[in-house]
This record gives sequence, C-alpha cells and structure tokens, in this order.
Amino acid sequence: MSEENYIGENGLLYCGVCHEPKEPRWENGEAIFGSNRHPCPCRCERERQAKLDQELREINHRLRVAELRRSCFAYPAMYGWSFANASIQTERLEQCRRYAENWSTVSNQNAGLLFWGDVGTGKTYLAACIANALIEQEIPVRMTNLAAVINHGFEDWEAYIHRLCSCPLLILDDLGMERDTKFGLETVYDVIDGRYLSGKPLIVTTNLMLREMQKETDLDKRRIYDRVLTMTTPLFFGRENLRNAGKKEKLALMKTLIAEPERRDYENGHHLV
Repeated sequence: MSEENYIGENGLLYCGVCHEPKEPRWENGEAIFGSNRHPCPCRCERERQAKLDQELREINHRLRVAELRRSCFAYPAMYGWSFANASIQTERLEQCRRYAENWSTVSNQNAGLLFWGDVGTGKTYLAACIANALIEQEIPVRMTNLAAVINHGFEDWEAYIHRLCSCPLLILDDLGMERDTKFGLETVYDVIDGRYLSGKPLIVTTNLMLREMQKETDLDKRRIYDRVLTMTTPLFFGRENLRNAGKKEKLALMKTLIAEPERRDYENGHHLV
C-alpha cells in the first residue's frame, strides 16, 4: 500500500499513512489570503512531534538532574546512592523513601529529620538517598558537613550561607565532628539558626547520642542542639554496623577466591606444603 500523500475526492491533501487531511478547509468556508484551506499536521506528524518533544524533555531533565547533583554533593560516588540501589531493605529506608515521596507535605510543614546513632549504620547513605530522590524531581538540595562549612573561608561567605539556607532542603552530615572551637561552634550555630529562620526543612546526621544532645551543659553546644531538636524528628540508627556487614561480604568473597585454587591444587595432587 502506497504511503505517498494523495488528493482526496474533496480536493484536499491527505496523508498516505494515517489518511488524515494535511490541509483542511477553514471552518467558516471563507478564504484567507486567497486560500480556503490551511496546513495542518496529520496524526503521523503529531505523533512524531510528540515523540521529539518527549525526547527533548528527557534530555533537559537529565541535564538539570546532573547539574543539581553536582551542586548537591561533594563526592561523585554519592550520585548513585538511591533507594533502588540499597544493598538491604530496612525500616529506616522505607521511612526515608516515604519522606521523599511526600515531600510537598513535609516541606510545607517544615518537617526535618535527625539521624542519630553509631557509625556505619547508614545515616549518610539514606540522607543522600533522600537528596537523590528529590533531585530526580528537579528539587534543589544541598548536602555538606559542618567541618566543610567551617573550612569554606570568608570569600563569598554571605552568598555561600545564603545558598545553604535558601535551598528547599539542606542536609548537614556528621554534626559533632567539626572543630570544637569558639569560632567553629559560632559558625555552626549561624548556619543552623539561618536555616531555622528560613522556615525550610533540615536533615542532620550525627554520631552523637540523643541523650547527650538533650543533656548538653556547654552553652554554645546547647544552643546548637536545641535548634536542631526543635527543627527535626529524631530517628535512631542502630543494630548491625552496615560497614561491617560489607566487610564480612568482602571477607567471604576473598576466602572463596583464595581457598578455591588451593582446593583444586590439592585435589590434583599439587598441594603445596
């Protein structure tokens, strides 16, 4: 069957594939600029254009996501930290997934999170998962640690702090690991207080114990912890150290790789004594 355009019995040009008119007449039958018909895309052309538009949107989306990831993370390895790529599924992972999925609600309620617990329990990973989930929605996120904030320097300091405090979500990693100096504590308070005044959500991760934060007697630290506890809901990260779990997997793999050749050599009479 020919796919060439053709002239129909009504004198109009038709598409040879979808058989829709490519130049229908004006509805009122009048002639405009000497013609009573006008060009119009047929179904084939509309579908082709819709596909091109979708491809362009996807390209622009990926470019925007890549730009937001570069702005959010200090380390490219964190670009791939996602709920889908998590090695194990936990209750905390599902809670963090729901937090990201209900971003509109938690954002309007200025609902932040405090991830506290021992080292290696997935706090930083899940915070980055939330960041990446929001970035996929083209929502800007900033993730940094307070040691990096303190070491940023004074050049463009106000603009830097403004970026931290004005983005839709700020994630501060490893609270309590920064330098324990008067200047350091004042800087930390300025950032967290600025975020508090912005009315935007904050996620904080820390190896400090919750009771330690609640019972702090040092005035400078207590101001910081009080602000954080006011802005966030604490989530405890405990049980097995996930980093140790990863080490166990690697150890098991190495035992297999190392022991297997030795077993084969032994069975073949080549065992080395």
